[in-house]
Amino acid sequence: MAYKLPELKYGYDALEPHIDARTMEIHHSKHHAAYTNNFNLALQAAGLESESIEDLMKNMSKYPAAVCNNLGGFYNHSFFWDNLSPNGGGEPAGELMEAINRDFGSFENFKSEFTKAATTRFGSGWAWLCSENGKLSVCSTPNQVNPLMDISNCNGTPILTIDVWEHAYYLNYQNRRPDFISAFWNVVDWAEVACRFNQSLLL
Repeated sequence: MAYKLPELKYGYDALEPHIDARTMEIHHSKHHAAYTNNFNLALQAAGLESESIEDLMKNMSKYPAAVCNNLGGFYNHSFFWDNLSPNGGGEPAGELMEAINRDFGSFENFKSEFTKAATTRFGSGWAWLCSENGKLSVCSTPNQVNPLMDISNCNGTPILTIDVWEHAYYLNYQNRRPDFISAFWNVVDWAEVACRFNQSLLL
């Protein structure tokens, strides 16, 4: 079964002024669409159409680079869109906030650590908040690698991410990646992140 480009749960202009409509349109309809198409082609070329995404990521070191790059591009972007909302921002609550305070000392400390991971990721990549046995940690990955791949240096289940490839922000922010990261906090869907955190506790 071929994978399809997922629809967004909000319009391209819904995240303005923090993420502009033109960037969202190009990022989703061009970049994500290309990864989706190329992921299907890579699976077909490698004879892996029957493998689940989860199993592929667990054994990524065994597969061609085209599978890794395009699976990551498909999965990571899908994950990224889902942790954004026009009604986002602010702070989390409940068990997620308790875990953040426990593992980072405060929400501000967490934001600082996550921002640093995203800012200092050399070249293209992602920053992640991960949960492992209920404990939270921050890490970053290059290119289209994610924490669920066996080639990643991250541990745990991802519950929040930011895309720091230049195509995610360059039209509006040019080379000012820190400004994009600062704007990102205004559209984080903490309810979605909390849901992922709660699901991670069941793994």
